[in-house]
Amino acid sequence: MAGLEIQGIRKGFGQQQILRGIDLSIADGEFVVFVGPSGCGKSTLLRTICGLESPDQGVVVIGGKDMTHVPPAQRGIAMVFQSYALYPHMTVYDNMGFALKLAGLPPAAIRDKVMQAAAVLRIEALLERKPKELSGGQRQRVAIGRAIVRQPEVFLFDEPLSNLDAALRVQMRIELKNLHRTLRSTMIYVTHDQVEAMTLADRIVVLRGGVVEQVGAPLELYQKPANLFVAGFLGSPAMNLIAGKVEAIDAQLMTVRVAGGALAPVSARAGVVVGGSVTLGVRAEHMALAPGGGSGIEVMVQAAELLGDASYVYLTPDGGGTQLIARVDAEAVWRNGQMARVQVAPERWHVFDHEGMAVA
Repeated sequence: MAGLEIQGIRKGFGQQQILRGIDLSIADGEFVVFVGPSGCGKSTLLRTICGLESPDQGVVVIGGKDMTHVPPAQRGIAMVFQSYALYPHMTVYDNMGFALKLAGLPPAAIRDKVMQAAAVLRIEALLERKPKELSGGQRQRVAIGRAIVRQPEVFLFDEPLSNLDAALRVQMRIELKNLHRTLRSTMIYVTHDQVEAMTLADRIVVLRGGVVEQVGAPLELYQKPANLFVAGFLGSPAMNLIAGKVEAIDAQLMTVRVAGGALAPVSARAGVVVGGSVTLGVRAEHMALAPGGGSGIEVMVQAAELLGDASYVYLTPDGGGTQLIARVDAEAVWRNGQMARVQVAPERWHVFDHEGMAVA
């Protein structure tokens, strides 16, 4: 087992800078997920850790050893790609044992390692099949098994579930989490899917434009996003964001005027001044939706999406502004064009300053 230290990593291709000085510590046995929009540098960072890309600057330390210029095969890592990359003419057994055969291990040792990995992944019955005889989920298990038999110090996963259908992705997420508990290995996982990040990670690393925006446990990032980007990226649906101006402040509350002229009471924050521009954020589940009239932010219902246990109601603030989404009880009926009021408890609002940084 091994932890990792990434120190000052920079990487560019021509004039385009992809990684802009990444510093990150990953503990031994930790499951860390790199997440961010397309082009943010997450796969390039993973390939730099693996050794498939050489950094322009910086150091990669694995297990206390500087591996920056060590060939990939000598880093003690195994990588699972988005494409399964299985040899079509080989059986599952031969695919899983091929790297061990190249390393010169005796057949008996290869068999022991392959059978152990197959038992962990519950694919013993598939060992004599060819890849064309397997489903997508079974092929992905074989690709993971091929990594397990090498007994690496670190596993790297580059969007391994993106080719699977939605139901199978859910199943494979559970299996990957259980695999991590079984192996207790260090795992680094790249995805653009923030649901995968939230469900799999011990810690999430949010990247944008080659820079780390925030690192923390899933609930920490969900409940306390450091800036507007993290607030809008993590969560399904994303956090609702409303521009406003501070009208008044007292010891407990501040009053913020938002779109349409409505006044929102918000728990007071240090450093906020009367007349200052802020952005308020609130999660869909923290918005109460009531019929028109009374206090709150006046909105018009645009659509309601029934999920079974709840509904997402899509709203347009009176006077314009960004669309809002409220999560409400499934039994509540909301019609297109209906006027309503959004009410939020003062302590549920997140506050971001004019630079987009969270205000505590």
